Amino acid sequence: MDWNAYSFILRSKNRKLVLLSLTQPKTPSQIARETGILLPHVSRALKELEQKGLVKCLTPNEKLGRIYALTDLGRQILKML
Repeated sequence: MDWNAYSFILRSKNRKLVLLSLTQPKTPSQIARETGILLPHVSRALKELEQKGLVKCLTPNEKLGRIYALTDLGRQILKML
């Protein structure tokens, strides 16, 4: 278990909600609708989560409608939440 990554999630309500919403691959717009978080905040949280290796973009070449999913580490953290 990566306790630093776990702590990173707990320090931000938005990161936690975004991670919790990714039980299946979704677009940032879907996450925003589901969580009630504004789209720019979802995008920022996804970028932070991706930098920590918790989520990955499945469609990185797309400009719009990118799809994000949890990595193995992201799934481990999700089980702890």
